[in-house]
Amino acid sequence: MKDEVKKVADNARLKLDEEETTEMAENFEDILQMFKTLDNIDTENVEPSFHPVETESKTRKDEIKESLDKEQVFQNTGNEEEGFFKGPSA
Repeated sequence: MKDEVKKVADNARLKLDEEETTEMAENFEDILQMFKTLDNIDTENVEPSFHPVETESKTRKDEIKESLDKEQVFQNTGNEEEGFFKGPSA
């Protein structure tokens, strides 16, 4: 599990020391154990739950509108290169 924690931390650009890595691995193990417990619950004859408050989905119609030009898009950033946003290098 520690290897997975290190891989995720590396992908997220987090610097974890050995103690933090161990603690996170233990936490992940606990979480995975909880999911295993949930997997063992028999829900065969259980009715789906409901939302206690009536809700309505509020959507809008998609409308084609004029887009910003490149000058407007990049006006507040210094991270532009050849017409694209420039991200951090790995």
